[in-house]
Amino acid sequence: MNKMDDPSQPSDKPSLLERLAALLTPEPEDRDELIAFLRAAHGRELFDADAFSIIEGALQMSDMRACDIMVARARMNVLHIDDSIEAIVKFAVKTGHSRFPVVCGSNKDDVVGILLAKDLLRFFAGQEFHLRDMLRPAMFIPESKPLNVLLREFRLNHNHMAVVVNEYGGVAGLVTIEDVLEQIVGEIEDEYDLDDDGDIVPERDGCFRVRAMIPIGDFNEAFGTAFSDEEVDTVGGLLICHFGRLPRRGEMAIIEDWRFRVLRADSRRIYTLRAERVPGVTDTESGVSDA
Repeated sequence: MNKMDDPSQPSDKPSLLERLAALLTPEPEDRDELIAFLRAAHGRELFDADAFSIIEGALQMSDMRACDIMVARARMNVLHIDDSIEAIVKFAVKTGHSRFPVVCGSNKDDVVGILLAKDLLRFFAGQEFHLRDMLRPAMFIPESKPLNVLLREFRLNHNHMAVVVNEYGGVAGLVTIEDVLEQIVGEIEDEYDLDDDGDIVPERDGCFRVRAMIPIGDFNEAFGTAFSDEEVDTVGGLLICHFGRLPRRGEMAIIEDWRFRVLRADSRRIYTLRAERVPGVTDTESGVSDA
């Protein structure tokens, strides 16, 4: 008796119930349908909100590029190749970072390597410390590098930081593996996260990186806008009111003559926005941006 005749052997053919289920619930045709399907499954409590947020973040991450999440050049904390060990230690303690790009002179375009803060232990252990000998090779990537590809390269090369360069070869910023993972799991806060950058940080392209928790009054004062704070108190709340729900990472809205794009969010709240003035645009629109 062969396998087809033996009822005790598993069959490779789908059962009648499986075929009927396939007909009644066709496969999603694109990513939007897939996310809608997952959202419906979440609504039926097949998995919790955190699991849905991670799945959705992983899907949307592939539409994002390094330039969308990088720390801009102006905000980069760098060391100089000629810095003394005392200055390096003081700077490392002040910033609390674990990795530092090292540059020649005062030009941030001349990155010669990466210093790991743990390598400073040699100095405290009484061993000789020469900065040039401690440098690790820097990883350079273009602004257009997709985040899913970057994450794979981080894993393969065992790197945790990449220097982002523009089309002219100049340094545009840097991105860490933590920045990429935050697009999937949401904001990762630790005891070294600092709040020194302020609520509004200008970017090179004329946009502004804005903390979603900034009061609307402070935003109005900074930009001369007149957003109402009668219903909500923060800029993040303004977007939630506009969408009628908590917007997802990558979603964009134009409110009056400002375009807001959600940079970081999870299933509970919005963390960071990108704001850009768009004069002459008065119609409101919303959607998920691939840019």
